[in-house]
Amino acid sequence: MEKNSKIFVAGHRGMVGSAIVRELERQGYINIITRAHAQLDLTRQADVEDFFRQERPEYVFLAAAKVGGIVANQSALADFMYQNMMLEMNVINAAWHNGCRKLEFLGSSCIYPRMAPQPMTEACLLTGELEKTNEAYALAKISGLKYCEFLNRQYGTDYISVMPTNLYGPNDNYHPEHSHVLPALIRRFHEAKLSGAESVTCWGDGSPLREFLYVDDLANLCVFLMNTYSGNETVNAGTGKELTIKALTELVAKVVGYEGRILWDTTRPNGTPRKLLDVSKAKALGWTYKTELEDGIRLAYADFINNPMRAER
Repeated sequence: MEKNSKIFVAGHRGMVGSAIVRELERQGYINIITRAHAQLDLTRQADVEDFFRQERPEYVFLAAAKVGGIVANQSALADFMYQNMMLEMNVINAAWHNGCRKLEFLGSSCIYPRMAPQPMTEACLLTGELEKTNEAYALAKISGLKYCEFLNRQYGTDYISVMPTNLYGPNDNYHPEHSHVLPALIRRFHEAKLSGAESVTCWGDGSPLREFLYVDDLANLCVFLMNTYSGNETVNAGTGKELTIKALTELVAKVVGYEGRILWDTTRPNGTPRKLLDVSKAKALGWTYKTELEDGIRLAYADFINNPMRAER
């Protein structure tokens, strides 16, 4: 990309999209196009086609998505599948029809089989059954990355896909029911500290292993890949490090300053037992993460307490 290239960041108000905009601006890109949902509903095909026909972006970061944690995914399976498939197909197809030079599709590590060999390589895609608690979202993301691959193979486009591990950081969703595990823990422990609660109850038994990547590190990788990588195979984005949910809760409690007891509700689902990405491909391309987990949680907590409206989302 040139510094004055016309770059469209879809989903710029979300955690990932806003981080990509920050990274592009940090690196000196000056022609960044964004549209709020009220201005452009990406699930409406005609509107997306009109936008691309008028703006003709040269590069597209497709970070827009309907996202959520276990509760949100389980309670709105149809919504997660429909909205994500519609918006990604509309954007990818319109980019192709309007001569977009390169598109980068953002997916999720949930695309990999529930019991995939650990750590999960890019090659394990579609080799086993998906985790049921987020199957709809995963199927939508698999469809998006496969559409990029098929366009490359059939029409010679240069569309790439990035599959991040669990993300956290500025502009996250801290909704008490619809958020992912780390931001949910930040809010829960913060409120427990303020109320003087003697204990906090968490879902499951704390045994699942998870990996977490600070969102600004992902944004750095996204820009790096847009400038350096072409290929049909997706690229994993992560740290290559994992910890149990129990260890994560203790770390979040420490950062927040909550000193009460942590209890576990084992009637609640654990989700996938382990989700660790093999990040050797990104490393071989010349990229590694920068932000360690405790440092990142401190930054995320500062974002939460300094932006009270985040808690209402």
